[in-house]
Parts: sequence; C-alpha cells; structure tokens
Amino acid sequence: MDGRPAGRPPHLRAGLIALVALGGALGTAVRAVLAAVLPPVDGISWTILAINVAGAFGLGLLLEHLALSGPDVGRRRTVRLFVGTGVLGGFTTYSTLADDTARLLDVGRWGAGAGSALLTVLLGLAAVVAGTALAAGLRRRATASAGPAR
Repeated sequence: MDGRPAGRPPHLRAGLIALVALGGALGTAVRAVLAAVLPPVDGISWTILAINVAGAFGLGLLLEHLALSGPDVGRRRTVRLFVGTGVLGGFTTYSTLADDTARLLDVGRWGAGAGSALLTVLLGLAAVVAGTALAAGLRRRATASAGPAR
C-alpha cells in the first residue's frame, strides 16, 4: 500500500471536477468584471497584470499553507482544487497576457509588449515567492505561539 486512498483517482471524480469548474467560473467572472471596469490604458492592460500578480501571490500563499498543514487529502485537497485550481486558475489569465502582448507587437509596440509581458512574469514570480514566504512565516509564528506540546 502506498498511502493513497482506494477508489477513483481525484481527476476522475465528478464531484471534484464540478468543484474545479464552479471555482473556475467564479474566478473568471471576477476577472471579467474587473477587466471591464478597468479597461486597458494605451493598449496595456494594467488590470490583467495586477490580476495575474495577485493570483500568483494567492496561489503561493494557499499552496504553502496547505502543504505545511498536512497531506493533500480530504478538506485540504478540496480547498486546493476549488480555490487554487478553480478560483485562482480562472482569475488569472496568462492567455490574455499573451494575446495583449501579441497585439502590441503586431502594431510595432515592441517595448510595451515585451515590457508588460516581462513585468508580469517577474512580478508574478516575486508574488508567488512572497505568498509562500508569508504562509511559512505565519505557520512558524502560530507554532511558536502555541508553545511546546504537553
């Protein structure tokens, strides 16, 4: 026995698939509203950049917290799939970044296209590292304040 629960693997379970789909619909709806309310400025979608960076931070925070809390089973798996894969997966949109970048490059705005793409990726990387570090720090703080086990 390798520690995995018996039965269908998670990616084949209808309930978990529906959970990811629901989360994805919610995340996508929030992104669509924000993008409509805050349209691109001079062809650059600062809203999409902020969404991708915020999503990267949230994913780093979530996944580190869940990883430090125990194995990916039960409630932790459900939260990871709904919030991480679903909500944050639907919220972030690197495909829109790629499309916006291509549009800028097509009209000869190489600096703006390459700059916004590079900025999004670098800030996204920094954000996921920051989210991971925050979750680890909060966990250390909670463990220290709980004191020694009796």
